[in-house]
Amino acid sequence: MDDKDFKEEDYILVNLEGVRMEQPSQKPIILLREHNGDRFLPIWVGNFEASAIALEMVDFKSPRPLTHDLIINIFNIFNIKVSRVVISRLVKDTFFAFLDLKKGEDENIIIDLRPSDAIAIAVRVQSPIYVAHDVLEKAGLKITSIEEEVEKFRDFLNHASPEDFNI
Repeated sequence: MDDKDFKEEDYILVNLEGVRMEQPSQKPIILLREHNGDRFLPIWVGNFEASAIALEMVDFKSPRPLTHDLIINIFNIFNIKVSRVVISRLVKDTFFAFLDLKKGEDENIIIDLRPSDAIAIAVRVQSPIYVAHDVLEKAGLKITSIEEEVEKFRDFLNHASPEDFNI
């Protein structure tokens, strides 16, 4: 799917549920939930990005702008608005995302970036987050009960190898 050809029917609106620490590795994950649905999309992220998202979610304001705040400040100076954040592809266990921006009244700009950075920006400007149908089909988890999913995840980790995580 070409990032420049965004068609809303090809994507699913999701809500940011939060940032969690995956056990036992203590690696942070972003947890997205299908809006009006029961599928979740976990995305492993770096510590810095996880902190940037979590701090913004609790409305913590740094005395000096953090990187994602700086990006928003630059957008504001140049009259650029974030229309949406899109998790567009999953290739070999790597998620791809783009920002769909609007400059002025009629210029659209697409910027490729990591999902963690895209979500850190989205949470700051309260823009909608979308996930491509095929990404949610491949990587989404249907959670019927938290206990059941924790058990499935533990089972996965017990049988996972470093190659499963692109390390």
